[in-house]
Amino acid sequence: MKMKIQTSFYELPTDSHASLRDSLLSHIQNLKDLSPVIVTQLALAIADLALQMASWKGCVQTLVEKYSTDVTSLPFLLEILTVLPEEVHSRSLRIGANRRTEIIEDLAYYSSTVVSLLVTCVEKAGNDEKMLIKIFRCLGSWFNLGVLDSTFMANSKLLSLLFEVLQQDKTSSNLHEAASDCVCSALYAIENVETNLPLALQLFQGVLTLESAYHMAVAREDLDKVLNYCRVFTELCETFLDKIVCTPGQGLGDLRTLELLLICAGHPQYEVVEISFNFWYRLGEHLYKTDDAVIHSIFKAYIQRLLHALARHCQLDPDHEGVPEETDDFGEFRMRVSDLVKDLIFLVGSVECFAQLYATLKDGNPPWEVTEAVLFIMASIAKSVDQENNPTLVEVLEGVVRLPESVHTAVRYTSIELVGEMSEVVDRNPHFLGESVVARPRPHAAPGPADAALPADPVLGYLMKGLCDRRLASAAAKAIHNICSVCRDHMAQHFSGLLEIARSLDSFTLSPEAAVGLLKG
Repeated sequence: MKMKIQTSFYELPTDSHASLRDSLLSHIQNLKDLSPVIVTQLALAIADLALQMASWKGCVQTLVEKYSTDVTSLPFLLEILTVLPEEVHSRSLRIGANRRTEIIEDLAYYSSTVVSLLVTCVEKAGNDEKMLIKIFRCLGSWFNLGVLDSTFMANSKLLSLLFEVLQQDKTSSNLHEAASDCVCSALYAIENVETNLPLALQLFQGVLTLESAYHMAVAREDLDKVLNYCRVFTELCETFLDKIVCTPGQGLGDLRTLELLLICAGHPQYEVVEISFNFWYRLGEHLYKTDDAVIHSIFKAYIQRLLHALARHCQLDPDHEGVPEETDDFGEFRMRVSDLVKDLIFLVGSVECFAQLYATLKDGNPPWEVTEAVLFIMASIAKSVDQENNPTLVEVLEGVVRLPESVHTAVRYTSIELVGEMSEVVDRNPHFLGESVVARPRPHAAPGPADAALPADPVLGYLMKGLCDRRLASAAAKAIHNICSVCRDHMAQHFSGLLEIARSLDSFTLSPEAAVGLLKG
């Protein structure tokens, strides 16, 4: 029935519309105690009918008057009122722009009726969790449509109830998620803060009260609630981004918002900090456009803390074997971290950050997984580091190519990627590239062409060792491609050796992409 109404309603004679409506309402009332799935499908059918049936004026008022006095009918009434705003922008419905505008205006007119109904439902619900979830879902749906009066909502009991639920440690996971979704919808709805100031202030203050509740969820190891809080904190920052950038530390630009996100970044599960990535991207974009050194300096410490947290999250498990995976969830997370670091590094200073990262390796003796994560972040920013008079770059490159083959495979893999990213350093320091000689067979060497031309210089010698190891071959091939592309003049002397490598290509364990890249190089 729902599909027919969505796709073929125009075929129905106009004088049959009212009888179809009455029939559907009768069905949902009779079947209200059956499967929730059936009730939802009937609610969708009624909503789609209401949106297409131009003669049904004030459908919200009609439904509320007919069913709000019967407690047993409230659940399906709320279901209809939840899906009705959601269906307004449905692509399945054959309604034009003018009709949509008319519908939105009609729903806006009756929005206060819906809010009043929801307040009444709260009073009747008591501790009925299922009913509270329906109430919050319905409220969120109307927030999403953007038709609720912000001044009216700022003083609504519903708003205070949302934060009460989120502050309580005993709140169930399902109710907590529904309340979090609703707060996020409310924050999204007030993106134009100035025109929604009363509600914006209430939401701002309300979210700031949730920090202790977040810590309680962490203490109880309740990851679902932790993720919900992080979603709410992130939406808060997204909503007030302009205020944060234009008036940092003042009013709605209060930087406690960023503190909340950095607290989340400290959570051991990387999925938590990942929720906030879009905000950090947008913040970097706004600050880059602002190009104000004073403003940038205010945010520098926050970005430094974020980068340190991200470096920790990029660490592989201590018992990890082999090279880092790039196609699993964690591998994709690391790639997103790399992109984010590249976008934010201008606020910290790539030279300073690169030197600080190197110092953590140089001055201490960290575990292999810490070393690998630091090298990974260094590889992300290497190209943005100023090459002029920077001895750290040369020192790093010298240290990397001296790494013994006995270090963890993942460290070798990431160090090879770092060398590839430092091709401009190699170009500026041609002493890293020397005369080539024919390689001697090495005892215990991994499968590979032992008689291929092996350059005697530090960089190509290091990369050739990687090329002869099936686990590192693709990364080494990509790095050689980068070196060849950037250091063309200096690589001319190695032409015969590189040609020999190309001829032996089938002997290396390379991905198709790496093989093509190596040939291009």
